[in-house]
Amino acid sequence: MVSTIETLALDWLADAAAERIRAGLDRRLTPRPPASGLLDLASNDYLGLSTDPRVRAAAVDAVRVWGTGATGSRLVTGSTELHHELERGLAGLVGAPRAVVFSSGYLANIGMITALAGPDCLVICDRANHASLIDGCRLARSRLRVIPHADLARAETMLSTRAEERALLVIDAIGSADGDLLPLADWHRLARRHRALLLVDDAHGLGIRGGGRGAVAEAGIAHEPDVVTSVTLSKALAAQGGAVLGAPVVIDHLIATARPFIFDTGLNPAAAGAALAAVDIVVAQPQLAGRVLANAAELAEACRVPATGSAVIPVVVGAADRASGLAAAIRDRGIHVGCFRPPSVPAGSARLRITARANLTDTEIDRLRAAMDELAPRWI
Repeated sequence: MVSTIETLALDWLADAAAERIRAGLDRRLTPRPPASGLLDLASNDYLGLSTDPRVRAAAVDAVRVWGTGATGSRLVTGSTELHHELERGLAGLVGAPRAVVFSSGYLANIGMITALAGPDCLVICDRANHASLIDGCRLARSRLRVIPHADLARAETMLSTRAEERALLVIDAIGSADGDLLPLADWHRLARRHRALLLVDDAHGLGIRGGGRGAVAEAGIAHEPDVVTSVTLSKALAAQGGAVLGAPVVIDHLIATARPFIFDTGLNPAAAGAALAAVDIVVAQPQLAGRVLANAAELAEACRVPATGSAVIPVVVGAADRASGLAAAIRDRGIHVGCFRPPSVPAGSARLRITARANLTDTEIDRLRAAMDELAPRWI
């Protein structure tokens, strides 16, 4: 029997769990079967490639050739010819000089920021950035300043008055919760005017904007030496992992100093093979990106909200319990939508997060329209 003294260290967890339930913020894992029968409007499989026979076959072929694991860190045994082929493919797709692959998009962002920051650097972080960017900024050992979302003027004030020689300006190309596209060329001009590096996470732009090349490429700045781009392989490319793209001197620096790269096992061969096949598909079929945006506009119209110019359609509900209740009611009608609550979004802005895919049909979009016509007046 566990003594009272031994449980004291964990008593606070029961209180924390009760508070989460009270606030409508409880989270539970729900195992997904291979075929749930639900219409999926929640995943990040934007191009519908996660079940594409070409991508599946490439993953299987990679396992047959390279085995199931990378066997070590990239600097020991985990950097295969397949990894280097994937890096060349990503750089060619985006139009950046070079790329380096990490085992996740989260680690790519942590590694990118921490390796390029330091005590002599000011780091400016958009308040609406993804958690991986925020965590990287917090770990950067730099003076950190957080700006309101998309506030160019505030960023300029901070850059122009800084005491540090170096500065990083860290932004999402497309918001993961809002789906909004930032004017990246304007942000680049600001960074260059003040001799700062612009770090852009294009996780939700790759495969969607610019004919699939991404929002950074669409803005015409992917090749610029003072722009560093991170991407994930787990959304439009339907695999796993992440990458950082930029000038050769930047990539060499990350390989030599980024701790999430140096001390982590390399991306497994199946994911690398799948991602490389997806890159080839994006290059060969740029029309897939247009289908995503067209379907996203239809989904936004069905939800009576503005289109965002991305695959992400936010339907802001407000209170966390009402957002989760609406998501559950929609699920009861055979449709799975995302539900974002704090801390993913600010308090009072809990929302449905609906995502478009290239392979959605008109009939499937009409199913969401019917559900929203019925439910929205009672919940929003």
